[in-house]
Amino acid sequence: MTPIWRNRKFFPIVGQIIIMFIVAIVVMVLWHNTTYNLQRLGIQLGFDFLQSQASFDIGETPIPYQPSDPYSRALLVGLVNSLQVIVFGIVLASIVGITMGVARLSDNWLVRQIALVYVETLRNTPLLLQLFFWYFAVFLSLPKTENQISLLGFLNINNRGVSLPLGIHFSPELSTLILGLTLYTGAFIAEIVRAGILSVPKGQWEAARALGFKPHLLLRLVIFPQALRLIVPPLTSQYLNIAKNSSLAIAIGYPDVYFVASTTFNQTGRAVEVMLLIMVTYLTMSLTVSLVMNLLNRSVQLKER
Repeated sequence: MTPIWRNRKFFPIVGQIIIMFIVAIVVMVLWHNTTYNLQRLGIQLGFDFLQSQASFDIGETPIPYQPSDPYSRALLVGLVNSLQVIVFGIVLASIVGITMGVARLSDNWLVRQIALVYVETLRNTPLLLQLFFWYFAVFLSLPKTENQISLLGFLNINNRGVSLPLGIHFSPELSTLILGLTLYTGAFIAEIVRAGILSVPKGQWEAARALGFKPHLLLRLVIFPQALRLIVPPLTSQYLNIAKNSSLAIAIGYPDVYFVASTTFNQTGRAVEVMLLIMVTYLTMSLTVSLVMNLLNRSVQLKER
């Protein structure tokens, strides 16, 4: 009988066990040092403060909230605000990125150059600087409500934000954040889409043209489904960047979960607990995005028989 240590799976498994053991020890040491130092300062760890009255107002509350509500409710409001930024950002950045990625390959010289300028300009300037530009130079400089700008007959824009039918209204802060994340991330997605399309063999293009496919059908039915195999993995990283970059909302005063958590920390002084809550929140959101994108990536890969 072959000894177990000669099995090729033996040492990789042992190595993983050792690494997990070392990580567990490091976490235990860090936790012990943290609790010990807090005890010396007379500070007790605990999340009981979440049930205390928040006593501060939040500018945008998509769900009912009053200053008399507990901190847990305030953090929930911040989480909902963050989620709506992430969802809108992912959807709109995908639309802009795909459009500009295709435009980068257009036969029209002007369209191709406009897309090139967009990509090179926005992806090579800091996101925070872009947010400041959209907020202070654009939205706060727009006309007042009585002189608002109407686009497409249903989109009304003024210095109070963006208004849509059915009573939907986006504040200047929310509009700035969505617009900034969309255009910034869309520039990166455009290059990912362009690279994915170019990776499809020329024979596929020629075969589709020989069958009489029109350009838009050729791209939608033949080229893009094949390009997705290379587009989805790097696209996941951009979606994760949207989730993490949404924390820059604090720079323009939008009450996302990081903004609300910072206010909570300033009032309660519970630094460790608040930081843990923020870390777990962003980790959960990022892992959720990764899970969905991994499932999508698995569905678009070639199935070998």
